[in-house]
Amino acid sequence: MNVLTGYIIKEVVKGSLVTVLLLLTLFNLFTFSDELKDLGKGSYGLKEILMYLALTSPRVFYELIPSAALLGSLFVVGSMANNREIIAMRSIGLSVFWVIRSIMLAGLVLVVISLVVGEFVAPAAERTAQLIRTTAQNQKVVMHSRYGMWLREGNDFINVRQIHDDGYLGDISIYHLGDEGRLDVMKHAETARYLGQRQWRLENIRWSEVASRQVFADTLAEQNWNTSIDPDLLSIVVVNPDNLSLYDLFMYIDFLKENNQKSQSFELAFWSRLVNPFVTFVMLMVSAPFVIGIRRGIGTGGRMMIGIIIGMTFNIFDKIAGHLGLVYGFNPMLMAILPSLVVFCAALFAVSKVR
Repeated sequence: MNVLTGYIIKEVVKGSLVTVLLLLTLFNLFTFSDELKDLGKGSYGLKEILMYLALTSPRVFYELIPSAALLGSLFVVGSMANNREIIAMRSIGLSVFWVIRSIMLAGLVLVVISLVVGEFVAPAAERTAQLIRTTAQNQKVVMHSRYGMWLREGNDFINVRQIHDDGYLGDISIYHLGDEGRLDVMKHAETARYLGQRQWRLENIRWSEVASRQVFADTLAEQNWNTSIDPDLLSIVVVNPDNLSLYDLFMYIDFLKENNQKSQSFELAFWSRLVNPFVTFVMLMVSAPFVIGIRRGIGTGGRMMIGIIIGMTFNIFDKIAGHLGLVYGFNPMLMAILPSLVVFCAALFAVSKVR
């Protein structure tokens, strides 16, 4: 019996990993085609595009695991059913529950792999990918440190401490160096608002001009600031749930709540990340009634079509539930769990009908 369990686990894991590699290749081909539109923008060349694809692949791999588990299980276990291997197993006394348990054990292996990639590899790789893409396209020197974001534009060195989701910047310092590398002007603004066409409006400004023998200082209520720095460049340091691990998401939600800021979208991302391993088991459970109760003669194309329809329907259902939760303020945990729970119950009902 242990040999048969190991056989099913090995085949389902192998089939799922082959499927995820095929889906990842297909996804990267579409992304590559899309990125070619920006080829030559700044210093964004073929090398940067390939690096971007390689570094975003761990995140895509993590997201594709549930769909790959569904397709891999339909293909592998479906082939076993077609070859009457499942019937042979049941004829020696092995139950439907035993077959499903073996498939779920394969799911456990896939979940461990996806968690390692999703929590320890994907967040850092995704941040690096976005940094490479944005800095290459904008040709600006960018550094993100604990003291905010640093950029260089000509002889101006710019430090931005706060970047808000609504497009405002806060605590901005601009240092202008003369031709001899000496500090000429230092300007600090409390806030900056993007006006469009590469123009910002600085507000509550304090500036100092450093002469050879003395320093002049003054204040201004507001001043327009012409710069080629646009919000797209700054967006690389705006917090994105895809760039955060589960622990970082938890800490960021705590930070937002302590500062009375909206956290619902991050809470939804946090619970969705927690539920994602369970989605892999749900997808495997969904595949069970189709492969165990399958009639001999249904081909690979038919099984793949079933898997694609189920996977797409689930994804649409999941997205709709998430958006409805954000719009109407429903509990993020409930909206993250609900789609998987409904589909899992439907799969359990279908399995109970298999004889």
